[in-house]
Amino acid sequence: MQTKVSMQAEIAGISFDNLLLNAAGIRCSTVQDLNSILTSEAGGVVTKSATVEERAGNESPRMRALPLGSINSMGLPNHGFDYYMAYVLKAQSAGYNNVILSVAGLSPADDLLMLREIQQSGFDGLVELNLSCPNVKGKPQVGYDFAAVEQLLGEIFKFFDKRLGLKLPPYFDLTQFDEMAAIINQYPVTYVNSINSIGNGLVIDPVTETAVIKPKGGFGGLGGEYAKPTALANVRGFRQRLKPEIQMIGTGGIKSGMDVFEHVLCGADLVQIGTAFGSEGTPIFDRISQELQDIMIEKGYRRLADFRGKLKTL
Repeated sequence: MQTKVSMQAEIAGISFDNLLLNAAGIRCSTVQDLNSILTSEAGGVVTKSATVEERAGNESPRMRALPLGSINSMGLPNHGFDYYMAYVLKAQSAGYNNVILSVAGLSPADDLLMLREIQQSGFDGLVELNLSCPNVKGKPQVGYDFAAVEQLLGEIFKFFDKRLGLKLPPYFDLTQFDEMAAIINQYPVTYVNSINSIGNGLVIDPVTETAVIKPKGGFGGLGGEYAKPTALANVRGFRQRLKPEIQMIGTGGIKSGMDVFEHVLCGADLVQIGTAFGSEGTPIFDRISQELQDIMIEKGYRRLADFRGKLKTL
């Protein structure tokens, strides 16, 4: 008889029957996309990061699958804030509280505008503020401007008292972890999601001697296996530095149950799947769930809490 293991997780009192979710940006821009995820084996769904107005995004080709992942410069194509706000409110009224609303303003003023609307709405789920889109032309990532992040969070928490998570870019120096964690720890942030894609990589087709995507002269965000070691380091680095009540979502390079296991070992409460979900679709949630359960059974773990954050060092 096989031992029963639990994949259940929670963030700020919201339960997820499965710790696996999609990452904002992949196959989640329409109501049909979102419902497909919501009715799959995934534990919940994350909306496409919404801008105030609808956006077509960057010119094509803007994404290329690669041997170890992908490069993209999508430019935040989405149907606009009102579209996703209507979706999450409808899902909530239907009894779904495992829907995360992702927002990504093109300026701090846009972020504040959308968060004020959320504050005044009846939405009571998780909100994910994306501070880390590297692919909007002419717009730097807010997450790399620590003073701007501190100012923005100060403005937000003057009025926002709902559950807010932050989607962060990858950091590469331990002092960056120290400084960003010190800022976040000052505020009632619900969770941190690390990482977004590794910004501004460049992939070349040696046959044609050209970049493989068109926007920004070929510069784009790297995802998939290319991002996994950096993602694990960021999850681990922030878990060691953030207040215990600030939870972690791990994103980056997940395509197997073992990848999820490693993210949880570094401290992730939930994980989000991007590149691999883009290529495999919703069946990936069932496959990876089974792989993770097999790993847990083999190791004698019954719950995620049995090994969450318990990475050993040499």
